[in-house]
Amino acid sequence: MISSCEKSVIKNRENPSESKEIAKTESMESVAKELNEKGYQTFTYKEGDTTYLMQQYYIVFLKSGTNRSQDSITRAKLQEQHMAHLSRMYTEGYTSLTGPMGDDGELRGIVIYNTPTQKEADSLAKLDPMVMAGRLKVEVHPWWAAKGGKLN
Repeated sequence: MISSCEKSVIKNRENPSESKEIAKTESMESVAKELNEKGYQTFTYKEGDTTYLMQQYYIVFLKSGTNRSQDSITRAKLQEQHMAHLSRMYTEGYTSLTGPMGDDGELRGIVIYNTPTQKEADSLAKLDPMVMAGRLKVEVHPWWAAKGGKLN
């Protein structure tokens, strides 16, 4: 994010031409202050003439749980509930990015939670019906990313 007297910009670090302008009165400092008041951790990072507002997110690794012996009907029902849970977390603004792994290993998927604390991310992740049934287990880690960044 760049701050100037006329406008602030959230920049995509990998492709700076894909920048998003934010309200003229909203500066990097005010965004950071608002986040900090809500309990989020932030810091600024300067690279060349660009300053990025970094925010702490929580990356949740969904791993194979100890109870994976459900019958096909139960598995299908759990999968439907799992997808509904992930959709709700995204719709309500708790998650920023979610997806399954492309292989059949112990690591089954990743979810990036946008919560002020690791405890909240862990609690929300453990509400997943697949986790509650023991089919998946969660591992939560703090993760930093530039505010407004995106995948290309």
